[in-house]
Amino acid sequence: MSKSTLAIIAAASAGAGAAVTAAMYSLRSQSERKLDTRTISTTTTTVSTNATSAPIPIPSKQIFAPPNQQQHVLSTSAPAALGGSLAPVDPAGLFEYGFPGPVADIATRQALISSFDRRLRNPHWVIEHITPASLALHGGDRKHSVFLEDDGVPDKFRAKLKDYFRSGYDRGHQVPAADAKWSQTAMDETFYLTNMAPQVGEGFNRDYWAHFEDFCRRLTQRYPSVRIVTGPLYLPKRDPADNKWYVKYEMIGNPPNVAVPTHFYKVIFAEEDAAPGTSTGKVAIGAFLLPNARIPNEKPLTDFEVPIEAIERASGLEFASKLPPQRRKRLCTDTSCALIIKDYANQQKAFKSSSTGPNAGALVKGSGGR
Repeated sequence: MSKSTLAIIAAASAGAGAAVTAAMYSLRSQSERKLDTRTISTTTTTVSTNATSAPIPIPSKQIFAPPNQQQHVLSTSAPAALGGSLAPVDPAGLFEYGFPGPVADIATRQALISSFDRRLRNPHWVIEHITPASLALHGGDRKHSVFLEDDGVPDKFRAKLKDYFRSGYDRGHQVPAADAKWSQTAMDETFYLTNMAPQVGEGFNRDYWAHFEDFCRRLTQRYPSVRIVTGPLYLPKRDPADNKWYVKYEMIGNPPNVAVPTHFYKVIFAEEDAAPGTSTGKVAIGAFLLPNARIPNEKPLTDFEVPIEAIERASGLEFASKLPPQRRKRLCTDTSCALIIKDYANQQKAFKSSSTGPNAGALVKGSGGR
């Protein structure tokens, strides 16, 4: 599939359930980012229009107006005024029984922040920050880390270890463990399943994707601060039988529980100035879209470069809405977007556990530098 076709597909798939994530992503204020290390706070916001009505508490993470914009006020018991008279219905009365959602489970950990999609049991996105200093530290060793279910997500919406057991797919890190070697705790937290999605093993997770992760780390040789957003996508494919586009993806688990993404994206922000609060430095942006399939190592990384708008349309997310055009540069014109091929596959074979339990039986991501 050509780069231009990928961009077209990404642009065509904007409606595939992604508007939810855009709303939740835009919701988070600066104060809400100071979260518990496991999951988002469940503080409530009172929404009411009638002084005589009992207010209904709705969790703040479930109110979808962007920050700094006036919220639409919801009636809690009495019909809303309509043209000087009362409307005969009150849809907001249903909130007395509970708010249906959707909800994005936000987890803030030492080395990452993630937003979890309860319907597909995969992340919407996972954010990380790497620097020369963070990669130079070696306080963690992945041989001490184990894959974990995230009990910050309600059990009925949670990805389970058993879902991956003998599935044929790797538990693919979105933020790689090697990016969090500065602390054992930070590395351990990359092994939560809320930082995972099913990935093809040989030829992708243990090969091309691993080299791509290494490319991101090597960017710190050129830039003092690199921020990365990674996540899965579910893009349409044309059916030759009727020439129509369909979104089709496998489910793993018994019963089926976790969706297998068709693609993965990374949006990279390479910052020229690492000083906190800097608002004038240039930022080199690179957006990449890769199929969840075997990719020959000889394939140029630039073949998977797409406009950031293509990923935004496909995901329903916005990545740089507050970054003015005059501060932006294209990453692959500012530096060489080329992979260095390393032998992660053999390192993975040496690391793979011989046990038969569900925590070790699924295909495991390579060790060594990852």
